[in-house]
Amino acid sequence: MTDTTLPHWNLANIYPSLDSSEFKAALAETDRQLAEMKTIFQEKIAPANAKTDPKQLNELVNLLINRLNQTAELGWTIGSYINGYISTDSYNQQAMRIHSEFQQRMVKFQVLNTKITAWIGSLSDVLPKIVSLGGEAASHAYFLKLAAEESKYLMSEAEEGLAAELSLSGAQAWTKLQGTVTSQLSVDFELDGEVKKLPVPALINLRSHPDEDTRRRAYEAENAAWETVKEPLAAAMNGVKGATNVLNKRRGREDALHSAIDQAHMDRASLDAMLEAMRDSFPMFRRYFKAKARHLGKEKLAWWDLFAPVGQTASQYTWPETRAFILEQFGTFAPEMQELARRAFDENWIDAEQRSGKRGGAFCMGVPAVKESRILSNFDGTPDQVSTIAHELGHAFHNECAFRFDKTMLQQDTPMTLAETASIMCETIASQALLKRAANPQEELAVLELSLNGASQVIVDIYSRFLFEKEVFERREKSELSADELCEIIEKAQRETYGDGLDERYLQKWMWTWKPHYYYAGLSFYNFPYAFGLLFATGLYAIYQQRGAEFVPDYMNLLASTGEAPAAELADRFGIDIRTKKFWQDSIQTFEAQIARYEAI
Repeated sequence: MTDTTLPHWNLANIYPSLDSSEFKAALAETDRQLAEMKTIFQEKIAPANAKTDPKQLNELVNLLINRLNQTAELGWTIGSYINGYISTDSYNQQAMRIHSEFQQRMVKFQVLNTKITAWIGSLSDVLPKIVSLGGEAASHAYFLKLAAEESKYLMSEAEEGLAAELSLSGAQAWTKLQGTVTSQLSVDFELDGEVKKLPVPALINLRSHPDEDTRRRAYEAENAAWETVKEPLAAAMNGVKGATNVLNKRRGREDALHSAIDQAHMDRASLDAMLEAMRDSFPMFRRYFKAKARHLGKEKLAWWDLFAPVGQTASQYTWPETRAFILEQFGTFAPEMQELARRAFDENWIDAEQRSGKRGGAFCMGVPAVKESRILSNFDGTPDQVSTIAHELGHAFHNECAFRFDKTMLQQDTPMTLAETASIMCETIASQALLKRAANPQEELAVLELSLNGASQVIVDIYSRFLFEKEVFERREKSELSADELCEIIEKAQRETYGDGLDERYLQKWMWTWKPHYYYAGLSFYNFPYAFGLLFATGLYAIYQQRGAEFVPDYMNLLASTGEAPAAELADRFGIDIRTKKFWQDSIQTFEAQIARYEAI
């Protein structure tokens, strides 16, 4: 652990407090805007149709887009503010109540937005003409195109309204249950000769501890802890996946993956090409796992060894050291990126301390009204957590680029694939710099370990999560799944991907319990976009190495534009064809040299 008090994020410049007049006024303004937008839609917009004069339709679309952007900015800001409380303290009953009340408001927005989507879809034939007349319609052409496409997969207005209202006591309630259960679970654990009550995220972080006995005991304690809460978490999984299956079927989706691909702004050809290249790379990554076992003096890696440190370098970073390291590395790429990170550290955008009631993992959320971001992490001073901070700051830099280019909320609606590109680029910047300054083979080995561990997680483990979620969706159509069945499915997926790279006796069958990604009703397959991000960022970094500083403005423009074009079109700007297997193979192949060197040291 670090020897410095770790920061909690500052939310006061968004609103002074949950009880403040400013926050209450913002909630009231949300109600006013929603009511006004509903009236405008009913009285002015809904009566118009494809036979209406194109100029009038253009004016109505311009008005609609302005109103949507206005309400989305306010709603997103309020939502992020409330989430700042509930994600760090699930015991805060006031915040939980306000969150529930706000969700009710957002259901109204969702219902109205569904009507708007259907209306835009009804104008599909005349949209090109509407866009050609300029204004907000022209600058939001991609949003209109996506809305028209989405309108093909809507139920009736009444059914969509009912689904939105029921989601609060259905899928979203299951999501909330998973978050509450996992954030409040703690375990008594002996660490450094002292028994401590550790929240499960802190226990999971011990996977990076240098002592194998500590890692093994943490693994066993984690498994025992999940055993005690497996039934409510299995119920939550069944609730979310069951609801998603029903809605996908009612909306005419091919399968659960269909909507995820659309949300990723890509096509099945690109996804299939990437997945095939990933599968082909498993033997290469298994060489890394076997080499790591040898470095640890073992025949095979157990799950608790996957994140064990290898080589010799600073195994613990204080918070000031983390700040200094990230600022230095980001500065080698772009002064804009360094300045963004400096603000994040100095203005307390980051909540880093591990504590009971706080959600596990890490995330970054934008706060558009103040043009800032907030980052949650569970920092323990390990190199892996330093990398996590760099990753989340990549998301914050992505937000910053959108703010700098004055993108509206609708223009900022970025798919996960491209969001993860921004974050993984920052990880790459840090790891490449470390490789260059390694002073001896053991330091080089430590840096290679950090890089290859991250890559193997995104290629091999992410694929196992993809297989797991796919099978869960398929089997959930027939019946509910028990906790034991969920464990069986994920172990099978791990065996298929890790193969003989791991000791099959010691996998991690409880991975499904604490990953919040599986419990998001509105965003399934929160996994393959990470692989996209890693491999696309790898390709972009290779171009950066060729072009140097002149690459940075183009890259920032790319990040600012991620909500305005499909992934393939944005990749074309850099001469990248993501529909071909070769691009993905070439990106993955860059790790071959690292693995060969890792084996040789």
